[in-house]
Amino acid sequence: MKLGIVIYSSDPETAWNAFRLGVYSLKQGDSVSAFLLGKGVEAESLDTSQFKVSEQMHSFVDAGGVILACGTCLTIRHAESSKMCPVSTMKDLYDIIRDSDRVVTF
Repeated sequence: MKLGIVIYSSDPETAWNAFRLGVYSLKQGDSVSAFLLGKGVEAESLDTSQFKVSEQMHSFVDAGGVILACGTCLTIRHAESSKMCPVSTMKDLYDIIRDSDRVVTF
């Protein structure tokens, strides 16, 4: 299955669980892409003592997942893309939605 995950939240627990689902799905043999949109582009900076979001993100990428970050949303926040979360566009989000068997949002 091809799974698309859209993360729109800057809540650490929500982002952490989204990437946990992604890691689990990849281990089941699925193809998974995550798109960070709106507040979701803040994901790499959401770590708390209880929710290690960036650790889950690294596990996701290491397992073969792809993370893309909305360029406009990054610009609004005066933030930059990273190696783990390259800048992307609405076309990339559209492609994830079009090509996925299922899309979930967080």
